[in-house]
Amino acid sequence: MKRIFSTGKIKMPKFILIGIILFSCSSTKNNATVATENKELKNAPLGGAGDFDKQGHRGCRGLMPENTIPAMLNAIGLGVNTLEMDVCISKDKKVFLSHEPFFNHEITTKPGGGFIDEKDEKTFNTYQMNYTDIIKYDVGMKPHPRFPDQQKMKAVKPLLADVFKAVKEYMMTVRRPFPNYNIEIKSLPETDNKFHPKPAEYVDLVMQVIKENDMEDYVIIQSFDFRSLQYLHKNYPHIKTAVLIEADNKSSFRKQMTDLGFTPGIYSPESSLVIPDLVKECHDLNMKIIPWTVNDKKKIKELMEMGVDGIITDFPNLFNE
Repeated sequence: MKRIFSTGKIKMPKFILIGIILFSCSSTKNNATVATENKELKNAPLGGAGDFDKQGHRGCRGLMPENTIPAMLNAIGLGVNTLEMDVCISKDKKVFLSHEPFFNHEITTKPGGGFIDEKDEKTFNTYQMNYTDIIKYDVGMKPHPRFPDQQKMKAVKPLLADVFKAVKEYMMTVRRPFPNYNIEIKSLPETDNKFHPKPAEYVDLVMQVIKENDMEDYVIIQSFDFRSLQYLHKNYPHIKTAVLIEADNKSSFRKQMTDLGFTPGIYSPESSLVIPDLVKECHDLNMKIIPWTVNDKKKIKELMEMGVDGIITDFPNLFNE
């Protein structure tokens, strides 16, 4: 999760994915289309006990390349209720999935081959690149240093619209209800107009894609940036919101709510912050509490016993163990 700049080994169950033949992107003058073919993608039931929200972080980052269509479809196969993802903006104003507004050295292979050095990664600024250039970079083949069990495959940073379309097509094929989408706006005051637009334009671009794909009833917009949530709340009050809180945020819960200026639907803190009193404070305001990013079965159980309303994890298969 973490802000814009900034586990253990678990084997993927054999029944989850028997044949994703992956999504390739070919550029056109105005966009990129994603061709998909899925065979025998087996699924656990969506939902689960009560209304507990099982969220796959960046799809299922521990098992498949993060923020890609295959990761999202595999997370559905593992039974998540909600697909958690991050969106950035390209130079030509396309909304695409990416945790950073640059090519992260841990996951990127350059168009001609070879990798990106950590010291240089922020020079590969996707806000200064057209989307047709962004999809020339692979983000699925390089072995991930922190997720050794992650399946390797060719993958690109997909358009948000293409994620909606791929998931919708799949869910209609298997005749199952649509999942929710927890979409993070990656803005910060110090990087406005450098790595992303200012909040108003950023939010409007994301909402345009959501509206065009009739997904308003299925999305949650989350952010660490109170400005983006405030703009969203004022201009799109019907959209569900989640406020993200890092462990180094020293403000009290009440101060955070006062600074935000409204009560969001979800309070989403780093998992180390969660104690029973915080759960009660959220519930007293009729607000759900969904911590991130929890990759340990013991911690998941502990948080559930405290009464949290959901969990965000890199390993959605933990919910089934």
